[in-house]
Amino acid sequence: MTKKKTSLKNLLLLHELAFILLIFLVAAIGAIGIHFQEKSSQESNRISLIVQEVQQTRGDLYRQMKELFDAYFLQDAEARNEYNNFTLSVERHFVQLHRIAEGEAEKTAIDDLHAGYKAFVKETSALFDLHPNITGDELRQRLNTDLEAGLFSRYESLLAHTEQLLNEKQTELDLKLQESKHKSNFLLFTPLILAALLLIFSRIFLKRSIVKPIEDVLKATSEISAGNLSHKAPEENINELASLSRAINEMAEKLITSQENLIRTEKQAAQGLLVPMLAHNIRNPLASIRATAQVLDEPELDAETRESLQGIINTVDRLERWTGALLAYLHPLKPQPGKTSIKEIIKGALEPLQQKISAKSIQLTIPAWHDSITASADTIFTDQHLLEQVIYNLVLNAIDASSKGGQIEIQLATTSDEFTLLILDDGNGMPFTPDPSAMSAPTTKRFGTGLGIPFSFKVCDALGGSLQFSARPNGGTVVTIKLPKSIELN
Repeated sequence: MTKKKTSLKNLLLLHELAFILLIFLVAAIGAIGIHFQEKSSQESNRISLIVQEVQQTRGDLYRQMKELFDAYFLQDAEARNEYNNFTLSVERHFVQLHRIAEGEAEKTAIDDLHAGYKAFVKETSALFDLHPNITGDELRQRLNTDLEAGLFSRYESLLAHTEQLLNEKQTELDLKLQESKHKSNFLLFTPLILAALLLIFSRIFLKRSIVKPIEDVLKATSEISAGNLSHKAPEENINELASLSRAINEMAEKLITSQENLIRTEKQAAQGLLVPMLAHNIRNPLASIRATAQVLDEPELDAETRESLQGIINTVDRLERWTGALLAYLHPLKPQPGKTSIKEIIKGALEPLQQKISAKSIQLTIPAWHDSITASADTIFTDQHLLEQVIYNLVLNAIDASSKGGQIEIQLATTSDEFTLLILDDGNGMPFTPDPSAMSAPTTKRFGTGLGIPFSFKVCDALGGSLQFSARPNGGTVVTIKLPKSIELN
């Protein structure tokens, strides 16, 4: 299962979104903390305001008591007006208390406190109305017993209950504030932990997704620049780096091709300098040998001697033609086809090899011409000299690969428009697979040039045929040559 590649752009976007999320989280925690602190502060201020208003009512109530005493004992004519002003002030405090009170317990406590105050005002207002008709004993009874021990004491009790309720709420608020501080400390550590995790993730992400792939790409470029063109950059990274790796690998493949072409060109250039010199050095002795054979060919010689001299002349002429074909190998081949027979081509290719075949006691099997094919089926329109040299080279390779007393078999199959020629040997087999595009091939011969097989490929291609090499099951090599019966010329 192939791993799905991810784009560097997407990874960076994910990384940025993680940072943005962390910022939003920190902002949210801060906003929640600020909101809770503000709400707690408002609640604390509200409770403090209630306590302050309650204390104001208490203070005004004491002042009303003082005005009542001043009216009776100091005969203060303005005491009643001051008393009424304090009553209005207390009522305003209770209006404020009703406005800021929250919850049933607070509202009930304020209502009870307000009711107690109204009872106090009602009783004290009646005392103002009784003055100056009330006696001293009755006044002391009213002031000491009824007001101080009764209404005033009850109001103090209600006031104490209200203050206790507010103190409990303040204590509860303090506990919440303390708890919120602990939670805030925990929440403040959460972004730090997340930031540390994000930092670790970023380091691992950068190392695994960017740094390591870039190191692999740099290593690949170093290997390629050092000449190791077979080294491949890994293509399992994020999309951008995978594309870069593919481009580097393609560049390396093109460099390999360019290097092979350069080597091929250099070899061809070297061959272009060497082959003409060798051809010149070979042609001169051949010309001398042919001239000598012609001079010795006199009518008075016996038939066997004259046949041997004619064989020398024919062999020299064939070698001359093959030398010309070898020179043509360095240039685009231009076949010179003519009508001939496949029998003559094989016979002409094998004739120079008879001495080698005899020296190694090779058992050579060729097609039975008189049984397998007729004269018309044997006809082929091709370049006889080029094809002779191909068969010569391939049979020579088979002889060199065979041990003494080995077997070489030449088989021929024909159709209406094609010849198939098989050359089979029982040698050790080829240690390499010939490359049709190579300028030269590896050779196992001590003094081999490696040109025979590439030349054979080139000739078969020029004659419109094909050449294939395969291994025999029990050892040895099978060479398959397929040729059309008639070559088409442009």
